[in-house]
Amino acid sequence: MTRLHSRRRVVLLAALVLLAVVFVTLALGSSRWLRLGRIDLTADKLYTLTPGTAHIVDNLHAPLKLTLYFSEHAARDLPQLRSYEQRVREMLQEMVARSRGRLRLQFVDPVPYSDDEVSAEGYGLTPINGGTNGERVFFGLVGNTLPGNVDSEAEGEERLPGKTLGIPLLDPSRETFLEYDIAKLLYELDQPSKPHVGLISSLPVEGNPVIGEEPWTVMRQLGQQFDVKTLDPAKLTSIDRDIKALLVIHPKHLPADALYAIDQYVLGGGHLVVFVDPVAEMDNTPFVDSAGNTDDHNSDLPKLFEAWGVQYDPQKVVLDRSRALRIELADSSSMSHPAMLGLSQQELSHNDVITASLQRINVSSAGFFDLSPGTSSRLQPLIQSTTDAEIVSSQRVRESINNPGGLLDNYRPDNNHYVIAARVRGQFPSAFPDRSKAPGHLGLSGENAEVILVADTDLLSDRLWVSYTQSLLGQPQLSALANNGDFVTNIADNLSGSSALLSIHGRVSSQRPFTRVLALQSAADQKFLAKKQELQRELAVTRTRLNELQPAKAARGDTASAEQRSEIEQFLRRQLAINKELRDVQHQFNAEIDALGLRLKFINIVLVPSLVTLFGLVYGWRRSRRSRRRVGGL
Repeated sequence: MTRLHSRRRVVLLAALVLLAVVFVTLALGSSRWLRLGRIDLTADKLYTLTPGTAHIVDNLHAPLKLTLYFSEHAARDLPQLRSYEQRVREMLQEMVARSRGRLRLQFVDPVPYSDDEVSAEGYGLTPINGGTNGERVFFGLVGNTLPGNVDSEAEGEERLPGKTLGIPLLDPSRETFLEYDIAKLLYELDQPSKPHVGLISSLPVEGNPVIGEEPWTVMRQLGQQFDVKTLDPAKLTSIDRDIKALLVIHPKHLPADALYAIDQYVLGGGHLVVFVDPVAEMDNTPFVDSAGNTDDHNSDLPKLFEAWGVQYDPQKVVLDRSRALRIELADSSSMSHPAMLGLSQQELSHNDVITASLQRINVSSAGFFDLSPGTSSRLQPLIQSTTDAEIVSSQRVRESINNPGGLLDNYRPDNNHYVIAARVRGQFPSAFPDRSKAPGHLGLSGENAEVILVADTDLLSDRLWVSYTQSLLGQPQLSALANNGDFVTNIADNLSGSSALLSIHGRVSSQRPFTRVLALQSAADQKFLAKKQELQRELAVTRTRLNELQPAKAARGDTASAEQRSEIEQFLRRQLAINKELRDVQHQFNAEIDALGLRLKFINIVLVPSLVTLFGLVYGWRRSRRSRRRVGGL
């Protein structure tokens, strides 16, 4: 029996040693050999790449190098930024692990006065202040294409030219779009040339070189990032598939062939942006031409909108007095114009990559969109009014051009948010079923199609968002008053990417706030607010009382009566008492926070490990007891 027990102990010890060796080997080798086999156990799958990102990484044509610049030493007293840097680092490592050698990752700490700091500045990274000892903190990503092509078996494939792009600042406030921003950087680095963007416009957005008229600023910005091709609607019968995005600005009297070409472009997976307007103030067409035809300076795409399930009335304008811009009148006076709106972050979608980082959009005499009853399309607002908005006729707006204040007469807000710009998604049918026998006709979008609709064209014009000043050398300098240009560039940037890039939506934040702590803080804030209001009320009452106590017929006002002094002393005593109450509320709040923190620490550090240990001991004791019983039975 003793030999049997000794043999079992030897076997058990050998098994434990073998398990320890296997565990250590797996632990050391997993980060190197088993990266693709990692499991994401987070609640929101924070470390799992979306299918769109995986598609972009899997289909990279050339080897790319990513360099993450982070001022490790300067940010040692910024725990939130350091935590976010770890989130970025892990996201990049996940992409590198999947890339099968196509992505190379480097981490650089640009310490002050070093070559790395000069390199970070040379790549256009934006430093932030507030680091240790006042040092600047760099936190950005730079991507470079490397020479050669990893797909050596693809003979004859053109090598991509060297290219460098970057994200100047990885802002923690954009964490929900972190994956999109990195995937977009990879996609753009992997493209051999600028994306092609098509343009159809009845407004002079490209200027007139004959008379020296410059293109609108928004078009100059687009030209820096895209190859913009102007399409003539009179000759348009089809749209090439190399057009990554198509901008249709102020469509008026488009020929049927042009409308059909747009219809088929969308159904074939093309990306369309439409700018319509109930009152296009930049439209130079005469209101009444030589033939007596009237032109209301509005635009619409009724045939296509109906097929997409979109409602839009070119005779209706959104007024919003709470967002009205102040304008200068001819007599040098100024007033608020309820049809010219300055829409802030509250009216911009925080969940869409196009508008999430914008601060302000200015529009003028804008219309609105809605969905037709019974439609299967989905409308996702990008820009909308406040609930203090009212709908009026476009005719009334045109008649009030010299008296915008008249638009406020009998103003009645509708208590509705009116959608000024939106994404519309759905499986669209063709607006031209009568052409079903045409060669290559598409009667239905193959998958969910998507268009972006904007009910204003004036936001494109310089007058709503650009200010020009003269520099010391006499050259005009541009100053942006709003983010209109960024809005249009973001739209083209988003739609010109691959379908994989478009499928990447905002992710949840990795930050997990302590909801109980926030609730306690909110309750304490309410107490502080009530005490503050009480103090202000008593201060106002005391001042009123002091004014009443002023001698009515005193020759000198620089001496206070005994009653006044008593009143002042009484107020000072009450002020001290309220301050003491405020301190007591603060102490109580801190005590509640400390108690909650102690409970959490006790649960995490003591209770849970103790329960696990106790469970292990009980389980081991029961197994040992059963073994002894079996041995005794033998």
